[in-house]
Amino acid sequence: MARHGVAETLTGAVVLLIAGGFLAYAVAHSGRTVGSGYPLRAEFDRIDGLATGADVKIGGVKVGTVTDERIDPASFKAIVSFTVQDNIKLPKDTAAVITSESLLGGKYISLAPGGDTTDLKPGQTINITQSSVSLEELLGKFIFSASQVSTKKEGEGGGSGSAPTTGGSTLQAPK
Repeated sequence: MARHGVAETLTGAVVLLIAGGFLAYAVAHSGRTVGSGYPLRAEFDRIDGLATGADVKIGGVKVGTVTDERIDPASFKAIVSFTVQDNIKLPKDTAAVITSESLLGGKYISLAPGGDTTDLKPGQTINITQSSVSLEELLGKFIFSASQVSTKKEGEGGGSGSAPTTGGSTLQAPK
C-alpha cells in the first residue's frame, strides 16, 4: 500500500513538472516584453479601452508596451506612460494615436515618427496626440442622424402629397 502511494506521488510530480515547463514556454514565447526600452509619456483627452500592457507600435510592428495610466488632477487629461525599444530613436515631433486592433479587439498606441532632427529623450512627453475614438459614440451619432433623415422625409408629404381628408371634406380647425 505504501508503495502505491509513492508511485502516485512521483507521477503527480512528473505531471506538475511538465505543466510547469509548458507554462514557462508559453510565457517566454508570448511576445510580451517586460520593462525593456526607454520610458516616454503622452497626454490624451480619452483612452477608452487602452490597458496597461497594451502594445506600442510603429507601422504595425510592436516596439514597446504601455506601463502606466493615470489622470492629471489639474487638466483631467489621461497620462499614459510607455516604453520604446532602445534601438528606436523617435523625433520630437512624433505623434501618438490610440487605435483599435479590430472591432472587437483592444486598443494600442500607434506612433507616427515626424521629421525633426532632435530626438525625444527618456522620460519626455509626446505632445502631438489623438485620443481614442469611441465606437459606441459613433454608432449613436449614426443612428440619431439616420432617424433625423427618416423623420424629415416623412414630414415632407407623407406619400401622396395631398392633405388628409375624412369623408371627402378637408379637415379644418375649429373657429
